[in-house]
Order: sequence, then structure tokens, then C-alpha cells
Amino acid sequence: MTSNQAVVLARFPRGEITPEDFAIRDIPVPEPDPGQFVTRNLVLSMDAGFRQWMNEGAGDNYLPGMALETPVQSIVLGRVVASEHADYPVGTVVNARTAWEEYSLLDGSDLCSPLTLDPRVPVEEYMATLGPTGMTAYFGLLEVGRPVAGEVLVVSAAGGAVGTVVGQLGRLQGCYCIGLTSSETKARWLEEEVGYHRALSRERYPDLPAALREAAPDGLDIFFDNVGGSVLDASLGHLRERARLVLCGAIAQYERDQPEPVYNAWELITKRATASGFMFSDYADRFGEAMGALMGWLQAGEVRGFLNTYEGLGSVPEAFCDMMHGRSRGKCLVRLGD
Repeated sequence: MTSNQAVVLARFPRGEITPEDFAIRDIPVPEPDPGQFVTRNLVLSMDAGFRQWMNEGAGDNYLPGMALETPVQSIVLGRVVASEHADYPVGTVVNARTAWEEYSLLDGSDLCSPLTLDPRVPVEEYMATLGPTGMTAYFGLLEVGRPVAGEVLVVSAAGGAVGTVVGQLGRLQGCYCIGLTSSETKARWLEEEVGYHRALSRERYPDLPAALREAAPDGLDIFFDNVGGSVLDASLGHLRERARLVLCGAIAQYERDQPEPVYNAWELITKRATASGFMFSDYADRFGEAMGALMGWLQAGEVRGFLNTYEGLGSVPEAFCDMMHGRSRGKCLVRLGD
């Protein structure tokens, strides 16, 4: 470890984020004290939710806002290269919430988990289907959504990291799966490759309420929402009784000064529906259960990983912006090394 670089937040984004909002800086090479260890990071995760904490004045009960000229928070997979922690000897592979940097100093907290890699599985899958993305889809759908065979499941941002997994899990549960996406090209991909029964693109169906009425004339039972705003509002207007709304993300508001209003909340009352927010970390004590199930489905070919991988720390700003603005498909990752 002779040098260390990180992607920092160079300025607070205004509206749509751009690569110029980030910069690459030299930072100190970490040295572990007792109870600490250092990872050489191999894979960085691009997650839309972190965009919320990049705004000036951001911060909430879950995470503080990001500060300028500090490494950008992220979920990372790395290998321990120096250790003063008995539970994390050199060579251990972990994923953790740390930052976009080549080397990280950790102590085993903040969602840090040691991993046992299966050589038959690409290491990137441990940051995708077998990582936080898969945990989010698994617990969000199965625990919060509680699907029943024959129900209608609608997923917003269906072509993204979580959406591609949720659609496949919904199909395994016997649901009729409808994905919402931006372009007709993505809609065809969702139907032909990912396995959605139907995909509705904003390009072809600009009137979402009408499109939902046509695609699911009896209403929807589960809405797995990654978008919020007008998309969430349209779903609220087309619920069946006892519907469940899984509130996973709100990408529509991350880059807006004011969130889009939601008008159809009365439907939650008249349809006796539930709307529940969650974080994958709520289920940290059950990650092993989810990983075992997801690994089984992957190896049986019942679930596929869809990875959009960039190379090198310098590609991080482009990769994050591409993911935020719909130019990537599936899970967006940056690989730093082997």
C-alpha cells in the first residue's frame, strides 16, 4: 500500500448530477490500529439511493449528508490486506458500507460482513444478486410485499438493479409481473431477457394511469416502488383491495428541489391498502437466509444477474451518472481489481 485514491464530492449537485460534481483525490494510506483492518477494494457499487445524501443540507435518521472533499459513501467489496482484528484476518473478503476509494479502514461495523466466495460465481454477483441489491429485492418483495400466486405485481424502475431481481422473484412466486421503464428498448429487454410478463415504457405509454388500466384491468396487488412522485401516484389510483405498496426508493425526487405531489393517498384508506418503507439493513440478521435462497435460484438458472460493469476508479463519475439517468441496465458496478 504505497498510495490511495478516492472519488470525492467536489461540489453539491444542482439538479441532474454530472461527472463534474466529483473529483479524484489522493488520500492517506490507512494503517490499522487494534480492532481495525484495511481492505483493498475490488468492486464499488453504484446505488441511486446515495444520491439523496449528496444534496446540500442532506441527512436524516438513517445517514448523515455527505461533506465536500470527502470520499463518497458506498457499498464496497474488498479483500483484507492488513489487520489488527482477530475476526478479519488478511485474505478475508468482505462487503461493507464505506466509500469510493482504493483502500478502506474498517472495524467490522456498518454493515460489514465476511464472505465465502463460490468460485463458480463471478465476484461481482456478491455486490448484486447476492449482495445488498438481492437482499433489498428479497426482503422487500417477500417480507413487505407478501406475494401470493396469481397476484399482479407492478415494479417501477424495473430495468434497474433491484427491479430486475424483483421481477424474477415475483415470477418465481407465481405473480403476473409488470415492469415500468423509460424506453421501448428497455421494455423489450425486460420482457425478452429479464422475464417480465409485460413491460410498459414511458416512451410508448406516456399516460401511465391509462396504461395500468389496460395492462391490469382488475388492479394491482403489489406495487414495488423505486421511483415515487407521479409514478407512485398513478399506482395509488389503480389498487385492488388489500394491496401492498413496497416503498424502496424515490429516484424521482433525488434531483428535484421539490418532490412531486401525491394526490391519490385516499385510495390507501378505501382499498384498505398498506404502504411500508424499509431498508435492507433491517434484515441484517437474516442475510444468510436470503443469500442461500438467491444462490440456489442462481445456480438452478431460475434467477439471472444482469451486470453493467465499468473498469477503474476513474470511471466512477460516469458510471454513477449513467446509472442515475437510465443509461445502464441491471446492476451498475465499478471493478477496481481482482
